[in-house]
Amino acid sequence: MLPDSGADWPEGRGQKGSPPRRRSRVCSPTRRRRAAARRLPLLARERRRLRRLRARKMSESLVVCDVAEDLVEKLRKFRFRKETNNAAIIMKIDKDKQLVVLDEEHEGISPDELKDELPERQPRFIVYSYKYQHDDGRVSYPLCFIFSSPVGCKPEQQMMYAGSKNKLVQTAELTKVFEIRNTEDLTEEWLREKLGFFH
Repeated sequence: MLPDSGADWPEGRGQKGSPPRRRSRVCSPTRRRRAAARRLPLLARERRRLRRLRARKMSESLVVCDVAEDLVEKLRKFRFRKETNNAAIIMKIDKDKQLVVLDEEHEGISPDELKDELPERQPRFIVYSYKYQHDDGRVSYPLCFIFSSPVGCKPEQQMMYAGSKNKLVQTAELTKVFEIRNTEDLTEEWLREKLGFFH
């Protein structure tokens, strides 16, 4: 007797009318590695492109402020001062005039006293003449440029100071350039450690 037309046929390899089995495509580790290797140059090029775009945007937004003429003259005289005590010139940026101007002057001021004169939430430039006692007994008077850029400053203010730093360093003709991100970091121990790399 023939089976009913609605009966289930048992699955079999040779059964007529059954759909062909699909072979599962398993990507081998070697193939995956090759595909990843092909993608790497593309990713590297994309990263380089993004870095160039970011650098371009930053350079376009950086403001380079000029140095006030009277400050240029004061810095020149400061470089050739004959006094042997510590002294500091603190500078700020006049945002409206886009000029680096004098903020304060100090004589006989230690690094620890100097940090108390710096605002905690605003950047400042400092040119500091320091009496440096060497371990072998020699005494020198290095001129240091210190960029105080505390964490928590307004981003636009920070960028304006960062963009103007190099021009001021060149104007003051200084080579010992340091940066602090917290005013509490400015101590005699910190300064002596920094100067130790130059002597």
